[in-house]
Amino acid sequence: MRKKNIALLGATGSIGLASLKVFRQHPDKFRLVGVAAGRQWEKLLPIINEFKVEKVCIWDASAAAELRKHTQARVLEGMEGLLEMVSLPEVDYVLNGLVGAIGCRPTLEAISHGKHVGLANKETMVMAGELINAALRRNPSSRLIPIDSEHSAIFQCLAGRPASEVEHIELTASGGPFRERPKAAFGAIRKADALKHPTWVMGEKITIDSATLMNKGLEVIEAHYLFGVDFANIKVVIHPTSIVHSFVQFRDGSLMAQLGCPDMQLPIQYALSYPERWPLNVDRLDMAKIAKLEFFPPDIDKFPCLGLAYRAGNLGGTAPAILNAANEAVVARFLEDRAPREAGAIGFTDIPRILASVLDAAEIRQHPTLDHVIEADAWARKAALRIMDTQASDGTDVPAAPARQSTAKAAER
Repeated sequence: MRKKNIALLGATGSIGLASLKVFRQHPDKFRLVGVAAGRQWEKLLPIINEFKVEKVCIWDASAAAELRKHTQARVLEGMEGLLEMVSLPEVDYVLNGLVGAIGCRPTLEAISHGKHVGLANKETMVMAGELINAALRRNPSSRLIPIDSEHSAIFQCLAGRPASEVEHIELTASGGPFRERPKAAFGAIRKADALKHPTWVMGEKITIDSATLMNKGLEVIEAHYLFGVDFANIKVVIHPTSIVHSFVQFRDGSLMAQLGCPDMQLPIQYALSYPERWPLNVDRLDMAKIAKLEFFPPDIDKFPCLGLAYRAGNLGGTAPAILNAANEAVVARFLEDRAPREAGAIGFTDIPRILASVLDAAEIRQHPTLDHVIEADAWARKAALRIMDTQASDGTDVPAAPARQSTAKAAER
């Protein structure tokens, strides 16, 4: 079998590192021809050397300049570099493990060139699910397979069955580190507390999203576009041990689930090997030792970000992109860990309040183009920053949202 030529986006993140483990187990099946990262050029060097990578992309221009001093590989940079990498003729498969909105355009570009895409960048479908699905219809040689453990589980349970046979899908969530903490104690949560995920080891942004349940909310929106299931038929259930990765309830009464130890190598390899299943050296479940699987309904009063995601999804159009962009801006500020009384500081409970304010202020455009999505994304970030930068200096008083205006007018400012 000819080796699959892979472009790995987000090579130094948790998805990228798990992907490298898969590649090492199957050197006869994969050839890593391109890697991309944000600014950690030092972490890319051993990957370049080990896999003899010929093309590299760094988002940060200064980091790209530094990397050029240390490698003979061709170094690209920024969004233009990402778009060039995913469209290279020799690339068969793009594995998108980027974090945030920057992952959207490379996905669209890869599809337009007929590449197969393994998607771990949920923001792609959240921001532009309609556009991605339209691009896939225009380019039938391209294929997109989800890598998030929950969406991979649904993909595996469906096994090609149409959405018309599905009664509902059920996404499992660990519940994050604050599942059992009383809501009254949320005001004391700081960055270090929120980064202590009980099950998964992930990057900082996605770990905060897991703590607020925004990550699960974004996955609800992603599932809607990936599988064509109405929001009313997408449920969330808290499952602290992360053994069951998701369920599909079929209309005949059958409930299908995919189980496995929490290890991202499994969904990554399945996306790459589909429709085959290859050997993989990961831990196996011993059901006799597990003995009991627990499930709980989510508490949307404690975790309002989940409700905001359903709201944005039902609004449709640019609403999911607006919520996602505002969330990226707010989480970035929370991760700065400013002192509580420092100007612009926000607390954990401010995150959903700011997001609700931005969503309230937004004018939603239906059936958007990519330009509309990018415009809405820029407006939402500015709106979130304006709220955070004008709040009280003690970091507790989040003001009302800015006056309602169109995203077009906001983008002109």
